[in-house]
Amino acid sequence: MSAMFVVQSFSTGKRGQLQADSPIQAQNTSHARSMAQRLAVRKALVVAFMREGDPKTGEWDDAKLIDAFGEIPDEVREMDRV
Repeated sequence: MSAMFVVQSFSTGKRGQLQADSPIQAQNTSHARSMAQRLAVRKALVVAFMREGDPKTGEWDDAKLIDAFGEIPDEVREMDRV
């Protein structure tokens, strides 16, 4: 099993709706958290999370929240944490 660390940011689009930016892969939990903090200065929402799984089979566990900044929706608040 391997771990994948991702930072997903969102920009405010037309009519105030959130639009996902391209996800960024991080090296580890600390790297994901620091990237998310830096992006949070200029993004409406930034979520750093981790998933464990097998890239060969494509089977992944549910994402676990590392940190989130901005207009955090309930589904993000309710995620299991690292």
